[in-house]
Amino acid sequence: MTGSNKTIGRRGLLKGGAALGAAGLAAPTFFTHSARAEMHSGYLNAPTGKSVTLGFNVPQSGPYADEGADELRAYKLAVEHLNGGGDGGMMNTFSSKALTGNGILGKKVEYVTGDTQTKSDAARASAKSMIEKDGAVMITGGSSSGVAVAVQALCQETGIMFMAGLTHSNDTTGKDRKANGFRHFFNSYMSGAALAPVLANAYGKDRKAYHLTADYNWGYTTEEAVTQATEGMGWETVNTVKTPLTQTDFSSYIAPVLQSGADVLVLNHYGGNMVNSLTNAVQFGLRDKQVNGKNFEIVVPLYSRLMAKGAGANVKGIFGSTNWHWSLQDEGSKAFVKSFGTKYGFPPSQAAHTTYVQTLLYADACERAGTFNPCGVVEALEGFFFSGLGNGPTIYRKEDHQCFKDVLVVKGKENPESEFDLLEVVEVTPMSKVWYSPDHPQMGGADATLGTCNTGA
Repeated sequence: MTGSNKTIGRRGLLKGGAALGAAGLAAPTFFTHSARAEMHSGYLNAPTGKSVTLGFNVPQSGPYADEGADELRAYKLAVEHLNGGGDGGMMNTFSSKALTGNGILGKKVEYVTGDTQTKSDAARASAKSMIEKDGAVMITGGSSSGVAVAVQALCQETGIMFMAGLTHSNDTTGKDRKANGFRHFFNSYMSGAALAPVLANAYGKDRKAYHLTADYNWGYTTEEAVTQATEGMGWETVNTVKTPLTQTDFSSYIAPVLQSGADVLVLNHYGGNMVNSLTNAVQFGLRDKQVNGKNFEIVVPLYSRLMAKGAGANVKGIFGSTNWHWSLQDEGSKAFVKSFGTKYGFPPSQAAHTTYVQTLLYADACERAGTFNPCGVVEALEGFFFSGLGNGPTIYRKEDHQCFKDVLVVKGKENPESEFDLLEVVEVTPMSKVWYSPDHPQMGGADATLGTCNTGA
């Protein structure tokens, strides 16, 4: 997509989003229309009864289990809303009005769940079981990019739709993009592009950074994105060190930072890893030190409310980026926070937001396409402009199936008013500032292609 097309599309999206209204939802009636008989053949797991099964594949154990638990809460809420229960949530604010609360294409939505264990092999096995034994027509979930890439590849091979959950690595819609896969979550490049100007403004352009990086594809692409973006602002990268995903005590990795001459520590860690590494860094007194005549600073490129809660007071004043935050005041975000909070008693995380939205986007695409056939769903999602689901006007780009929207830069609150009020949004970086070409070097370059849609027939 060219810059001019992007501008036109964005204007069109804004225009389309202006007519949002809280349309009432129809009473839940589930049926199979005879005119749709052609939908029930020619692709894998075509639903033939009165229900359709979705597969929710989340980390219920491992270092990202907290994120997985919140993802699963959101999935269950989305199913409730699709089936006509609750208050409808974001279905009332979504710019598309294809969803009416009677399931998907008249079929009641059912689901099965699996535990990825934050391990690629376990995630593939779980997804394979959902596809082969449970007849899932779509797989979604994950809180690890290694898992997302592995499961997306499986779905492409088998001919099932994959709607990625929380996955931030460039690879998911970069070098490992697949025609049957779509990602709503933002990525490493976007974090770097949004964070670098804020960091340069807050800490100056003469900085020396030391990176600790989770040893898998998300860590690698986040390190690359943040180093390139900050070096573009004048920073120097002193060292980059990989850490095992299974690591719980990072003391041995923190100690060398003190001897490196660095005055900024970048923690390319997520979930429990970030909670532990940040805690160790604070215990070593890094935040109280001065190096090179400057206060030592710590940066967390990818933040979540759940991580902030786990790290407690240690997050105060620390910058990072996030895909979405429950404090946003757009109508879609407020509707989702209200629904989720009413059901569960606390605000949703960014993981919950993206999985809820992905479920609605899949269902909406099926309705607009008039089929569960993955190639019809792919066509309905490619180039799809929408609003009303948080983060302002949004597009699913055709070339790589990456979602583009505004990106939030956040900072740990100095004086939180509650256990959930831990992060404050300090910058809303517009879509145009995080846009990149589909063949960007960080995304695999010109060799990265989607391939063709697979129906599994």
